[in-house]
Amino acid sequence: MSMNFSLKGKTAFVTGGSYGIGFSMASALAEAGATIVFNDLNDTLVRKGLDAYKEKGIAVHGYVCDVTDEKQVNDTVTRIEKEVGIVDILINNAGIIKRIPMHEMSAADFRQVIDVDLNAPFIVAKAVIPSMIKKGHGKIINICSMMSELGRETVSAYAAAKGGLKMLIRNIASEYGAYNIQCNGIGPGYIATPQTAPLREPQADGSKHPFDSFIIAKTPAARWGMPEDLAGPAVFLASDASDFVNGHILYVDGGILAYIGKQSS
Repeated sequence: MSMNFSLKGKTAFVTGGSYGIGFSMASALAEAGATIVFNDLNDTLVRKGLDAYKEKGIAVHGYVCDVTDEKQVNDTVTRIEKEVGIVDILINNAGIIKRIPMHEMSAADFRQVIDVDLNAPFIVAKAVIPSMIKKGHGKIINICSMMSELGRETVSAYAAAKGGLKMLIRNIASEYGAYNIQCNGIGPGYIATPQTAPLREPQADGSKHPFDSFIIAKTPAARWGMPEDLAGPAVFLASDASDFVNGHILYVDGGILAYIGKQSS
């Protein structure tokens, strides 16, 4: 059974994998035997990522690449194939969020979120699929969100992008399943990362942030998720153990989507 989860001999490309949940998932894939490739927007971020992996004893390959730029992506994938190998596993992890009320949000800000969170996964998947077809196997994992299912105040662009990403997953699965390519998603719940840090900061009087208390009350696990909670799901969806799983989103949310909440006393 352990061989089904082995990633030995596989090359995994994790976009935005220099820190946060991308770093945790990439580290887990490396522990399962994969060779890790990641990108970030500039040389400083890539170097920080390389140092972080080195500290964990993981040898990786880092590239400067803007995943919203199709030419840069195509050139980077060509370099990866020449210098490392064909991408067997793609995790579309790079993403941004802008918490702005919709009636105050500019169209430019909305477009930027859509560009990073939806257009970029399309661009990167499009770049790696041809070689996956030739190889006869491939895994694409798109990082979704509970906002792929639910709405919430101030995240209209993010929710629109993550909802679209859910349907992109289903379409990739439909279009390329016959080539033995599986495309699935991971839908993290509220994970304790630098991106969500403002929602967990204590108030001036030392009390919990209201949103922090709200999330803990809404989560059956009664805690925020940790980046490490995504490691097992990532390895599963990247491995041969998930070869008949396609077009699915695995929500790693501590039970939030299953829970109606407690009645107020």
